[in-house]
Amino acid sequence: MTSEIASRPLTFLRRGQPVTLGNVPPDRTLLEVLREDLHLSATKEGCGEGDCGACTVVLAEAVGGQLQYKAVNSCIRLAHSVAGMAVFTADDLAAPSGALHPVQEALVQCHGSQCGFCTPGFVMSLFGMYQNSAGQPIGREQAQVDLSGNLCRCTGYRPILDAAETMHSLPLPAGCAVDGPTTLAALQALKPQPSEDAAYLRPTTLASLLQQRARFPQAQVVAGCTDVGLWVTKLHKRFERVLDVTATHELRQIHTHPDHIAIGAAVSLTDAFAALVQERPQLKTFSQRFAGLPVRNAGTLGGNVANGSPIGDSMPLLIALGARVELMRWQATPEGGEIAPRELPLEDLYTGYRTNVMQADELLCWIKVPRPGSPAFMRVYKISKRFDDDISAVCLAIQMTLQDGAVQHISIGAGGVAATPARARQAEAALRGQPWNADTVMTAMAALRAEFQPISDMRASATYRHTVLGNLLQRFWLESQGMTAINLENIQTLEALA
Repeated sequence: MTSEIASRPLTFLRRGQPVTLGNVPPDRTLLEVLREDLHLSATKEGCGEGDCGACTVVLAEAVGGQLQYKAVNSCIRLAHSVAGMAVFTADDLAAPSGALHPVQEALVQCHGSQCGFCTPGFVMSLFGMYQNSAGQPIGREQAQVDLSGNLCRCTGYRPILDAAETMHSLPLPAGCAVDGPTTLAALQALKPQPSEDAAYLRPTTLASLLQQRARFPQAQVVAGCTDVGLWVTKLHKRFERVLDVTATHELRQIHTHPDHIAIGAAVSLTDAFAALVQERPQLKTFSQRFAGLPVRNAGTLGGNVANGSPIGDSMPLLIALGARVELMRWQATPEGGEIAPRELPLEDLYTGYRTNVMQADELLCWIKVPRPGSPAFMRVYKISKRFDDDISAVCLAIQMTLQDGAVQHISIGAGGVAATPARARQAEAALRGQPWNADTVMTAMAALRAEFQPISDMRASATYRHTVLGNLLQRFWLESQGMTAINLENIQTLEALA
């Protein structure tokens, strides 16, 4: 099916020069444009769902007068979402003379490639790290975190991590440097081409976004497209019109207030988690386990919450933190119109499997997370088959404050055990006001297990989920008593000890 709605031209920078393509359908992916329209075959399609990293490219965007580089998966990125950005692929790094960029040369010298299919994606993830490091060497631990979205089945990763540590020691040949000021000036010279009737709508103001939502309630709303992209590549869905929130200036902001932080719906998962970790450092490991870096760079916290997947990891955490969401719509008035907001607890957003209380002309615009108050013991647990870059079988987040040895406040968010992310109200009731001891925990474990009826699927059986759900509460109790060896993040590998 081909859209009959006008599709505005797509313009982005490549190698410092504007590239303009006409008649790009709204649901065409960036990978399709690169490989089929521009014949840039270095960028590979592996899984087609943002898991393997073979399709990784780097986007550069002007933010606050500076270039911001992000590695993203091109296979699930809609092409029109890169309008006005610079796109770098594995075809673009070597100098005209053929001399390799340091990230490429490091992989050669460290023998970081065998079959080679994943190599272009690793090159681009390394390039993103190289550009963002301000000339400073990359440590092995950080490299491992940043490469978690790239999979390799040949090398065993050690030589690729060696390359990450080596690349900054290699010279940068003439002709393969990214000229930051020139790229920035070229980006600023690109003129946006707004169209009120285009197939791909990307408003830059909140008022315009809400007006377009009211005008086209059937348009597919997208943010980072890390889930909707799979509907295109795996379910072969087609969209006549797309409404993209990621260019809306107001929703790209994070505001700090005395009692909460407000995270706009267009803020990337990378930036949203950075804000949460700044106030709650114990969330760092969990934030790094939320997909791989390319997915976190593209996906948004607002999109994850609005999508409402029962296995979305951010919602159990936000529920435990007491987060609220602000929905907005455009309301007509005699003077022309105004923004009409309404606010509710995050757990009250959902009505069933991927369904919610939002009206057809409403959008989720803000997530408001309370700032830390009185001392609280807080943990979030993600159980998955792979430690990195995997979807949870069970996710449980708990925040608790004690007073005189009794539970004063408790909030528990659960994912993977019901049709929606949910608040464990019965388990909370079993704990609130009770002495914090092993007997209370055993009672609450039974209440927690009784509260949910998980299903069996490819990630875990219902019995496994049921058992693990209660066990995680027991783990929370043990950690509150000072036990640390039961947590994987506190176990050092032999390599780290060497």
